[in-house]
Amino acid sequence: MTSFAPDSIVLNRKLPLWYQVSQSLRASILGRSPEDPLRLPTEERLAEHYGVSVLTMRQALKELEDEGLISRHRRRGTFIEPAARRGAPVRLLGSVDAIVAQQSGMTTQLLGHGRVPVPSGLAEHFPDLAEVAAYHRLRSDEKTGEPTNHAVNHIRPELAEGIDPDDLVRWPMTKVLRDVVKADISRITDTVEARLADPETARLLEVPLLSPILHYTGVTYDSEGRVLDVAVIHYRGDRFSFTVTLDA
Repeated sequence: MTSFAPDSIVLNRKLPLWYQVSQSLRASILGRSPEDPLRLPTEERLAEHYGVSVLTMRQALKELEDEGLISRHRRRGTFIEPAARRGAPVRLLGSVDAIVAQQSGMTTQLLGHGRVPVPSGLAEHFPDLAEVAAYHRLRSDEKTGEPTNHAVNHIRPELAEGIDPDDLVRWPMTKVLRDVVKADISRITDTVEARLADPETARLLEVPLLSPILHYTGVTYDSEGRVLDVAVIHYRGDRFSFTVTLDA
């Protein structure tokens, strides 16, 4: 039987290895195509693929099993749960693969894209630009069709030239920038705060006006400290929680 082939990652030794592996595998699972096989490789093969110990791999798989993304069967192997609903904590831990995983696994609709003047609230991030490319997307639960979050990415125009809008329906912006555009992503900073839904956000997320929402801002930098992307995402407060994981 053919096994599912997860993406590869470059491990950051400053972060827990099991967490990085679980987030990378999670992103691969949630971003898989319908025709991809459901069976995962053995623990040993996955450990070799990621360059970690079997014990670390086992811990990563336990995380995904607890979340309901996979099921493990003695003598049969480990399988992706095809109908599993993704749990939805907003986790902040400094790994690009963690960001990709956080953005994966939902039905995505591209509402529109094009060049716009740099918003006044983002001017500090793009001091050398008059315009940015803006991409508006609405993500919904794959099972229920219920809107879960609305995202607007503000991208440097030269990077936008390499973006195929169709890719943004399947993949998160961070993955497209890193793997398709080959952007030099060095780090991503995250800010999450509680807000009340304005009329437009309430309409898109199908929640009452002034309902609590999570307002997320993610700023992506290259190795020279230049801002490549500013993502502004509004999450439904009744569907998401906010978790920060710190490595002692």
